Amino acid sequence: MIKKYSFGRPMDTDAVVQSLPPESEPLPYFTLTRTGQGVSLSLALSPDEVLFGLGESVRGINKRGFRYRSWNSDVFNHTESTESLYASHNFLVFFSPERLLGLFLDDPGPVTWDLGYTRSDTAVITSEFGDLDIYLLEEDSLPALARAFRRLTGRSYLPPRWAFGYIQSRWGYASEQEVRAVVREHRARHIPLDAVCLDIDYMVDFKNFTWKPDAFPDLKAFSRDMKAEHIRLVPIIDAGIRTEEGYAPYDSGKAGGYFCRKEDGSDFTAAVWPGMCAFPDFLRDDARAWFGDLYRPLLDAGIEGFWNDMNEPALFYTDGTVSKAFRRAEELQKGSVDYEAMWFLKDAFNSIANNMDDYRSIYHFPDGKPVRHDRVHNLYGAFMTRASAEGFRRYDPDRRFLLFSRSSFIGAHRNGGVWQGDNFSWWSHLKMALQMLPNLNLCGFLYTGCDLGGFGCNVTEDLLERFLQLGVFTPLMRNHSALHTRDQEIYRFSTWEIMRDTVSVRYALLPFLYSEFMKAALMDGMYFRPLAFDYPEDPRAVRTEDQLMLGECCMIAPVLEQNASGRYVYLPEDMLMIRFRSAADYDLVPLGRGDHRIDLKLNEFPLFVKKNHPVLLCAGGESSALLDDRRLTAVCRMDRDVAYDLYRDDGISPSPDLEKSLSRVSISADAASGSAVPGVAISEVLL
Repeated sequence: MIKKYSFGRPMDTDAVVQSLPPESEPLPYFTLTRTGQGVSLSLALSPDEVLFGLGESVRGINKRGFRYRSWNSDVFNHTESTESLYASHNFLVFFSPERLLGLFLDDPGPVTWDLGYTRSDTAVITSEFGDLDIYLLEEDSLPALARAFRRLTGRSYLPPRWAFGYIQSRWGYASEQEVRAVVREHRARHIPLDAVCLDIDYMVDFKNFTWKPDAFPDLKAFSRDMKAEHIRLVPIIDAGIRTEEGYAPYDSGKAGGYFCRKEDGSDFTAAVWPGMCAFPDFLRDDARAWFGDLYRPLLDAGIEGFWNDMNEPALFYTDGTVSKAFRRAEELQKGSVDYEAMWFLKDAFNSIANNMDDYRSIYHFPDGKPVRHDRVHNLYGAFMTRASAEGFRRYDPDRRFLLFSRSSFIGAHRNGGVWQGDNFSWWSHLKMALQMLPNLNLCGFLYTGCDLGGFGCNVTEDLLERFLQLGVFTPLMRNHSALHTRDQEIYRFSTWEIMRDTVSVRYALLPFLYSEFMKAALMDGMYFRPLAFDYPEDPRAVRTEDQLMLGECCMIAPVLEQNASGRYVYLPEDMLMIRFRSAADYDLVPLGRGDHRIDLKLNEFPLFVKKNHPVLLCAGGESSALLDDRRLTAVCRMDRDVAYDLYRDDGISPSPDLEKSLSRVSISADAASGSAVPGVAISEVLL
């Protein structure tokens, strides 16, 4: 059951696809308080209540005990004290033996979520502007609640099948020769690879929709050559358009009046990578259509995937903030600079980027009427994603394109995936990446993953290997790192063969993982789930923070600590552990319900599988196109006949037929008799 309650003057955020009339009675469960122009909702929390949701945010799977703020932010150096990240996903689930309630605030402005921070027994959620629709969802189980929310907000984005392959990326690839060298090194060492991402260095002066003619003299031919090796190129596109006359995107955007403006009617400009930029007014239909068509030269060159960045939007500075900082510095210079003045001086320049005064000076015109940006800030990246996806559908309605974004809002999950932002090569960020996954899935973002190895800082060999072991199971499996950090391609390390073998497991599992993803997306399910979704009556499972359910029957529990030679795992039921070392080298260990200490060397990582549920492996390969999903090995701990419906399609159709794409895999209980591992069958399957 879903009920809608409206406050103030809500705007259409494109988050919801179901049309529901607002309820006339007061909002139940919550105490409602007016706070100036805002609205606050208060709810008492029971001692054992667990809170799931908020998508991309710091800290644990259970969001209780901290304060979060929905305000899409470019926060490169984020830690567990960071209240806002790159995205805002305003869906929260209250779960306890007494209550199961979903709360969605369809509010594009800032929202504060005090979830037991001020008072440990109280949640206080505040919409700072008070113009919003509130949706309350009630179902009889956590999975049913997740499905209801997906029906409310729409089906999750479907990427092409090749996007489940391993992707290599780095800020710094600046020429065709560099990319060819990266591909050559992977192929020479038989490290599987499906795509290479291009960061801003492929552009002319960092300008969107350009590429350096000397470094990429024939992009179409280069793309064709890469596809012959089963490699896709995936270039970055940023939000800002450089204000340069003679630069076609700027000229056409200026002529069409498609940019955001200031109160006086002039275009708002701020500096980003190319210098001073104008910013498309993505809230306007005509501006989105214009921007979406700007991708055409790259699409014509054979590009089939993009990643959108800097779309919170990130602002390095404006003329106004720079002038204000210098004026403040001059004022401080007139006196003696003591310890207090030193902090004022630092603050004057640290506040130049992403300044709230700048955001308040931007205006959108979604219906011809001005809307101040800070009231709709969290929509900007989502509507950029929408503009891109709509442009791709116009260009080729019969093909799925890869698209993932840094900034997002609920609703954007229908048009693209997300990566988890600019993380660091820290063990704490490895754990945070794991803990973001189920809450992103709950909010509809199934195609997601982190920058494996970490974007910032210098990764170590063991940390990269443990990141890759998590990445084997994330739909987006991308190794990405920043300029001026240690080179992070697998082949750079002395342990590259271990890392190669880890990636080989991804390819052995790829048909199975793709099947689990597509079934979750097409049936409004979750690819990753907290253990509570499968074991709601088990207090240990409900409180588990470092293990996740995957698909219909699996659980992952990666090693998340430096120098660890294993880890403790809690099994809510009897399971089979597959301890992988490579696609062809793994142990099968039946384990009973309860606590287990699992030995895991650096080159080993586990997958746990429920009893009577098979996992399917293929022979592996060096790209997704070379995998044989008709000749498989089924691995299953079983005491009865079992069957599995493997989802198989052409990998590109945007409107797949679920029923027609399922192939039944049946395994007789006799297959487990006489097995080297009692009760475990290893069966060859031909489809």
